[in-house]
Amino acid sequence: MPLKKVRIDKWLWSVRIFKSRTQATDACKAGRVKADGASVKPSYLLEVGQHLEVRKNGFILQYKVKELLEKRVSATLAEPCYDNLTPTEELNKYQNWYVGKGAAEKRGKGEGRPTKRDRRDIDKFKSHD
Repeated sequence: MPLKKVRIDKWLWSVRIFKSRTQATDACKAGRVKADGASVKPSYLLEVGQHLEVRKNGFILQYKVKELLEKRVSATLAEPCYDNLTPTEELNKYQNWYVGKGAAEKRGKGEGRPTKRDRRDIDKFKSHD
């Protein structure tokens, strides 16, 4: 029997929009997830046909729910469960930004440790939200 409603944090995790359910829950609590234009709590019950807006890493991603899942599945099985309605220019920016894990940062020989000012500049550069 198909599911009628699922918690939004579970669904976001199961279709691989977030890497962990904790990240999905935290995004809902911070108001970065909206269902049909309204901010939702992690316990919000999601239904088929609803429009979602997810703010992730400074980008706004939009989805339409096609199928409900309660357990995490592979990316190929998760893809038919939603329509990605994100505008193409935003999607291209997001895909170009996200390249996975980067290499370790290195400083030039003889440069020493970063100063407080260097550290603040590095942190400001790395912040994304």
